[in-house]
Amino acid sequence: MTAPSPPAPPPDGFVDLWPTKLLGRRLPEFEAPNDALIKLIRDLERANRNLTTDYLAPDFFNLDEPPVAWLRGQVNATVIDYLRAIGIDYDVSWTIQGWPNVNRLGDYHDAHNHPGAYLSGSYYAKVPNKREPMRNRDDLRPSHITFYDPRPGINMTAIKGDPYVDPEYTVLPEPGLLMIWPAFLNHFIHPNLSKDTRVSVSFNIVLKWQDHYLPHQ
Repeated sequence: MTAPSPPAPPPDGFVDLWPTKLLGRRLPEFEAPNDALIKLIRDLERANRNLTTDYLAPDFFNLDEPPVAWLRGQVNATVIDYLRAIGIDYDVSWTIQGWPNVNRLGDYHDAHNHPGAYLSGSYYAKVPNKREPMRNRDDLRPSHITFYDPRPGINMTAIKGDPYVDPEYTVLPEPGLLMIWPAFLNHFIHPNLSKDTRVSVSFNIVLKWQDHYLPHQ
């Protein structure tokens, strides 16, 4: 058992405790590599119809393809920015484990997180902007992604204007958007209600362990 962390000095002002950061980035000049990425994923799916659910093999980011190399570089750069933003100022090494997702009409992903990873994320290559004319409830959010507060019940005593009043964060991604978040964060991908496909690449940032990662606590 390690010794407890030394006490912090008395606060003088606000202190942000236990935050959860999510980073979204609209990649510049994404159109050409994005088109090539979509074509590659469609070719892979023609060879393996279970491409989306067979996500453990092969590792998408090990493919020697120009659009994959482009996306790999964008993910690595964004991970560096994320680590700096949370105050990690020492050397960290990682690998990227990734897999494509092709969601057709009615497809969705259950609420889940990504055990064994430090960070997770997705790049959105194609997101439908229309829905089929069906008799659905008005509150449906097709092709959106929802993230859930990892602290159960934290909103139960919140009042209007309190930042903890909303237990979820929901966005409709757009092509060219890259998002990264802590791997423990539960998220849900809402059903695609369009005949157009929703194409994305999900990934995990898996740390190459080094002893200096151990916190002083």
